[in-house]
Amino acid sequence: MATTNDLKNGMVLKIEGQLWSVVEFQHVKPGKGPAFVRTKLRNVESGKNVDKTFNAGTKVETANVDKRTMQYLYNDGSSYVFMDTSTYEQLEVTPEVVGDAKNFMLENQEAIVATNEGRVLFIELPASVELLIAETEPGLQGDRSTGGTKPATLETGHTIAVPLFITSGEKVKVDTRDSSYLGRVKA
Repeated sequence: MATTNDLKNGMVLKIEGQLWSVVEFQHVKPGKGPAFVRTKLRNVESGKNVDKTFNAGTKVETANVDKRTMQYLYNDGSSYVFMDTSTYEQLEVTPEVVGDAKNFMLENQEAIVATNEGRVLFIELPASVELLIAETEPGLQGDRSTGGTKPATLETGHTIAVPLFITSGEKVKVDTRDSSYLGRVKA
């Protein structure tokens, strides 16, 4: 148990049997009336965001979330298999939990796996990853970075928009949060 005065971004709360992650919070002390805490919470399982207000000092139940760095091994068709690099324990994760992270995961890549009471909650990847362009239309002479974009398929099979001068076989940096192209990776 903690109070609303102890809230921090990323903290996971258990409210009405569901797990909610604190996205942001703000302590408010109005001129009249008692202080309160305004929060923005995200449901860990569904991803839904809600705004919730608590009276200052209210007790809230915190959830024990274990975040471990694990290595992604392979996809066996029905689940994604991760391995704890210290204990060599393997964990199978359903595609629903992995979600969009699958678009950026390569075998042997590390990811953070968050669990609560033995149940996998979510997979957290670094903010950006470096991936090869598997296939894209050839660039044309004179194409500049300020021009348009074209679709490119990454080595994971995911398609992103890249500048016209990017060619197949190049390594690029991609933002894992919104699938945006961040730049070329120098060899």
